Amino acid sequence: METGARRGHGIVTLDACIDLVTSGDPDRALVTRAATPSAQARLWPLYAFNLEVARAPWASHEPLIAQMRLQWWADALDATLQGRAPKGHPVLEPLQQVITEANLPAAPLIALIEARHWDIAREPFADTAALADHLNATAGGLMWLAAHALGAPPDSEPTIRAAGCAAGLAAWLRATPALTALGRHPLPDRTEPAIAALATEALSTLATARQNRGRVPKSALPALLTGWQTTPLLRLAETEPARVAQGALQLSEFTRRRILATRGMTGRW
Repeated sequence: METGARRGHGIVTLDACIDLVTSGDPDRALVTRAATPSAQARLWPLYAFNLEVARAPWASHEPLIAQMRLQWWADALDATLQGRAPKGHPVLEPLQQVITEANLPAAPLIALIEARHWDIAREPFADTAALADHLNATAGGLMWLAAHALGAPPDSEPTIRAAGCAAGLAAWLRATPALTALGRHPLPDRTEPAIAALATEALSTLATARQNRGRVPKSALPALLTGWQTTPLLRLAETEPARVAQGALQLSEFTRRRILATRGMTGRW
């Protein structure tokens, strides 16, 4: 990415966002690096902010300290939304510029933080609807923010959120063993039939979203393409749900490369 294409972002701070996402979310980084420089300048800060917020609850084993860390991000976001991002912060300064340039709505950004209280509380989801709400606030909201930053109109929000939630479930199922080991309860029902049913429903939701592809402008494709592994992972969870508990919900490197290449060539999410 050429320095001149960063459109006013501080080079150091944007580079920090790139490094953060590359190390913490490499699959998303792969797709983002293929976007135009102007699109990247808007996506890296959003994805870096999401990562920082997602990590905040895990800053300490003490719930009170974790809550304080999450509250720091809530206060920092509030200041950023008012155009007063904490000076010198490598994520918030470029995020503020993206918010201003793209006129991003505040609610989805706030929801990204509020949803992370689940990581601290250690309470199980009451039902699948509660899990769906969590995925919508996190993965669905992030994909919508990214697409909106790239020019997606308001009427495309339901379609984009649906795609984001499906991608979020695929990632959530992959993370289930790690979350369980940390004392969390990521699934309301951990039985294999229930996991398969979740995957089936998500695949159906994604199929419906794809019927509305026309509502999503080409400029927003880099945001949607971050879900490039969604379909094969959900199909794997649907047909072999035991893989979730085994930590084996993953694709071969050959399959990953083939899917990524196909998505890149066709631009179809």
